[in-house]
Amino acid sequence: MVYDLNTDIDRERFKRRANALMTRRAVVECSERKPRRTSPQNRYLHVILGEFAMQTGCTLSYVKTEYFKRFCNPELFVRVEFDELMHKEIERLRSSRDLDTGEMTTAIERFRNWAAAEAGIDLPAPDEAEWIGFIEREMQHQQIWL
Repeated sequence: MVYDLNTDIDRERFKRRANALMTRRAVVECSERKPRRTSPQNRYLHVILGEFAMQTGCTLSYVKTEYFKRFCNPELFVRVEFDELMHKEIERLRSSRDLDTGEMTTAIERFRNWAAAEAGIDLPAPDEAEWIGFIEREMQHQQIWL
């Protein structure tokens, strides 16, 4: 069951349900649902990563992994875990699909700001539809030749 704790009625329903489960000493699972990134955000991210890749000669995969995730947004993406079998810490990258809309917005803005300030590459804002469309067509064209 999903409860929206912003509403009075769902808060009451949640309390009753939780109390009933506690009375029964049930085994339960509780998690918070965060809004996932949106399809327009996903499309936009792909476009700006592609534009950066085309301007630098890097692959889109390299740009996403190294610049977007590791360099500009390590606190959102880089996870260090201890591997029991190898007896050492290993680094894992979180998938961008696991970000909520707020985290994705933050990550994109950091990347755009860094690209402009440090790499000298201007990337379109989300509302620059004509520029975004041009980049998408150029990405399709360049894939033919790769």
